[in-house]
Amino acid sequence: MNRRIFMGVAAAGAVSTMIRGAAAQQPAPAAAKNVVLVHGLFADGSCWSEVIARLQRVGLNVTAVQNPLTTLPEAVASAERVLARQDGPTVLVGHSFSGMIVTEAGVHPNVSALVYVAARAPDAEEDYGALAKTFPTPPASAGIVFDGDEGRLSEAAFLRDFAGDLPEAKAKVLYAVQQPFQKALLTGKTTHAAWRSKPSFYAVSTEDRTINPDLERFMAKRMGAKTIEVKASHLALISQPDAIANLILEAAGHKT
Repeated sequence: MNRRIFMGVAAAGAVSTMIRGAAAQQPAPAAAKNVVLVHGLFADGSCWSEVIARLQRVGLNVTAVQNPLTTLPEAVASAERVLARQDGPTVLVGHSFSGMIVTEAGVHPNVSALVYVAARAPDAEEDYGALAKTFPTPPASAGIVFDGDEGRLSEAAFLRDFAGDLPEAKAKVLYAVQQPFQKALLTGKTTHAAWRSKPSFYAVSTEDRTINPDLERFMAKRMGAKTIEVKASHLALISQPDAIANLILEAAGHKT
């Protein structure tokens, strides 16, 4: 087991606080050997590469779902197919929009714990858009452009508001591979809230300009999640992979 991964995030100064939400105490997660990762908007499965390498290094079986970004039911189905292939307890992890997928697909019997990385975490049948409007609108929202029903982030918004703490050259590579999403994706509502019955963990990005950090804190507290705050842009999974890997390892029942 690589000691550098478990050294902590605290030593690197990535995590500023660690809190427990106010909701009812959740059960401790079962030991898991599998991790399933789901990407959000403006990205593809490769955005998890830095985290994947750290999890594989300690012997976990890791799969990144290629979210189709078409409709919520189709995106959930893509995750469920991967979950069905897992042998035993599995940690389901979502970034950004894919928190919707984690919330819905997380009721799958193979899922032992949920991890949200700067992610949406709606309640069942909740209008996430209406919830988000109760907080100040993040800057990235103004950078979404549409070609018909297909949406993406402009380059300026991607570099400044989505990947603001990454080196520009690296951010431009990520911009080049961003996957467009369909408008219909944004209209979906979850019918389940897996966080009400599964151990849940949340990484708040304190410098997030894509989802309001206070909205992230609200959702994490509401679900009673074990919460860390990471000084990072929306892409903490890339800029602070040790912090995110450590949180996933904790959700998998590993000592960090």
